[in-house]
Amino acid sequence: MRFSITEVDDGTSVRAFLALRLSPSAKMLKYLKYREDGILVNGTRVTVRYVLHTGDVLTLAVSDGDNAEKLEAVALDLPILYEDDDLVIPNKPANMPTHPSRDHYRDTVANALAYRYREMGVPFVFRPVNRLDRDTSGLLLIARNKLASGRLNAAMRRGLIRKTYLAILEGETLPDEGRIEKPLRRSAHSIIVREVCEPSDVGAEPSVTRYRVLARGSGCSLVVAYPLTGRTHQLRVHFASLGHPIAGDDLYGIPSGRLPRQALHARSLTFPHPSTGQMMTLSAPIPADMAQLISEFFPDFSGEELPWKG
Repeated sequence: MRFSITEVDDGTSVRAFLALRLSPSAKMLKYLKYREDGILVNGTRVTVRYVLHTGDVLTLAVSDGDNAEKLEAVALDLPILYEDDDLVIPNKPANMPTHPSRDHYRDTVANALAYRYREMGVPFVFRPVNRLDRDTSGLLLIARNKLASGRLNAAMRRGLIRKTYLAILEGETLPDEGRIEKPLRRSAHSIIVREVCEPSDVGAEPSVTRYRVLARGSGCSLVVAYPLTGRTHQLRVHFASLGHPIAGDDLYGIPSGRLPRQALHARSLTFPHPSTGQMMTLSAPIPADMAQLISEFFPDFSGEELPWKG
């Protein structure tokens, strides 16, 4: 990352400049201070006490260099909706895990991106800011350097990153809109399954979802959902707890012959860009399998503009 110093910042220390422009975490600042090429001015290593002058070029080693993660690079079809030096946003297809795990070492988003950046000759560490279940399609936000990762995760903790999902639910009796506020915890009988619990229960995590019904028909409901918290399986468990599991969800509902996965799509993502702070919103096209069901189940649905912002 490079900055050309103008007269506006003449006489400012590196520490003050970084605090004003980047607000790096203490961990990130320590990383820069102790790396040999962490903070350079005109190609020479300096400390954060160095005073900048007009015409200086400040360079920060926020890329991963030779310490990049050794992920296996695999050529996989992964559409990219947005990419710059700080982040990459793929539109994850269904049946692709986000990151490697048992029985999934070569078929993940991480493997696909490792291949992409290896072909570009760019070091890569997989730093997902959000995650999606294997059979949930849609947008993933992935940082491409340490600084971007720190700032995006801080934005997530502050509630500045908003996610909107489209789902097809079993049943037609859900109220037109609502707020589901039910704590979740890991089931005592499984490391995968989550369950609704009482706030005082061990392991309980506050979990809140807002939703609106867009259409009803064929024994199903089309909803747009906005998770205000980001718990594992949150939407799947919350809707199942109301007696309206996501169609095709074989973990919290029942398998569907009409769709071989849960009908859940991460439709849009709004977030502050980690370098500029500018709010960005991206939307992912509805995947073909869900689009087909929507046209069959809800023929009168007008295609209302998404995302719904609540």
